[in-house]
Amino acid sequence: MTTAILTDIEGTTSSLSFVKDVLFPYARERMGEFIRLHAKDPAVQRELEEVRRLSGQDLSNAEAISQLIRWIDEDRKITPLKSLQGMIWQDGYQIGAFKGHMYEDAVRHLKKWKQAGLRLFVFSSGSVQAQKLLFAHTEYGDLTPLFSGYFDTTIGNKREMAAYKKISEEIGTPPGEILFLSDIAEELDAARTAGMQTLQLVRDESVTGDPEHRQARNFDDISL
Repeated sequence: MTTAILTDIEGTTSSLSFVKDVLFPYARERMGEFIRLHAKDPAVQRELEEVRRLSGQDLSNAEAISQLIRWIDEDRKITPLKSLQGMIWQDGYQIGAFKGHMYEDAVRHLKKWKQAGLRLFVFSSGSVQAQKLLFAHTEYGDLTPLFSGYFDTTIGNKREMAAYKKISEEIGTPPGEILFLSDIAEELDAARTAGMQTLQLVRDESVTGDPEHRQARNFDDISL
């Protein structure tokens, strides 16, 4: 029995191109200016200290900016980078520079599952702040009331079983009652090892004849 659904964002509820072609370039272009303007803000200071800790060097702010941009170019899933990107994206959403992309089929089924009494959660490498911003500013309106909780890399690596065990514990639901949706096989492998049900979204690919995980082209193909 499925009582909770845990969903990824990129390639699952939202297009990969929105993140890669809209959000990432927006943050990259503004990272230096944002840090120069807000370096004394306590929240930004905390993230810069974490950048220094992870780099193993006592970086100046200018050097930290260079490190952050290098991590963006390498598509690194590093928590302080994700947090700072989220702060920059917040400004973009607020001024209407873009709206969060959502697949229509995902919106329709998330609403249906919520109405049916299922609890919905998000697990993404983007910060919780960035997740909430995306779902709050979609072309379908504010979707945040659909979700009971959000998880990012502070709970663990998306490709490691331990993260999914912790999520199960956090939401108080046995792993076997949780369905995890993602487009990434390695994430699904980790979730399945933790005992969760899994389903792979293959929106831009063909459904394979003998998949490692159940597959669906979109949310319309998902049967619970």
